[in-house]
Amino acid sequence: MLPRRTPVHRAVVSVKPALPQLRAALLTAFGLPATSLTNRTDTADRALIDALKTPGALVIDDVQRIAAPELDYLRLLVDAPTTQTSLVLCGAGAERTLARAPALASRVLTWQQVPRLDTEQVPTVLRLFHPLWDTAADADLLHADATCARGNFRTWAKITSHRYAALARAPETVVDQALLSRACSRLGPTP
Repeated sequence: MLPRRTPVHRAVVSVKPALPQLRAALLTAFGLPATSLTNRTDTADRALIDALKTPGALVIDDVQRIAAPELDYLRLLVDAPTTQTSLVLCGAGAERTLARAPALASRVLTWQQVPRLDTEQVPTVLRLFHPLWDTAADADLLHADATCARGNFRTWAKITSHRYAALARAPETVVDQALLSRACSRLGPTP
């Protein structure tokens, strides 16, 4: 839904990052020299505030991994009067995480719940997601969804990764029910 030229930056955070690790992830997301700035907090913070002046979106997935003090740091960054970048916080349980940081939670403009894919959506969404699914039969995709993915897009991303690896090993590989079953079996037991 963003205009085509809107920059989107993705910060990859570790589990329970301390402030220096979160700062480094943010610097990296904006293409800034994280290694030279991480331990120079004032300089790093100024660089991030400057980066946030440009309209765009900063996406942080797995926000449930971030503790309240680090969430407050994010709030301080985006509260700068010059900030034009929107903060997009994603993850299972993000609402519970933000409840521990009420100052940041009070600034949430929109909450978006992403439900599981409806069965009839699976083939269309997968073909939009990756061209590897263009030649797959709907029946094969629906079978894999019913037996393995159950509408979970993250599971489909894993299956796509396994499919891509199979294609790299054997370019003549076609997507069929057997290939999808092998990919699904690599995911371990399904709930």
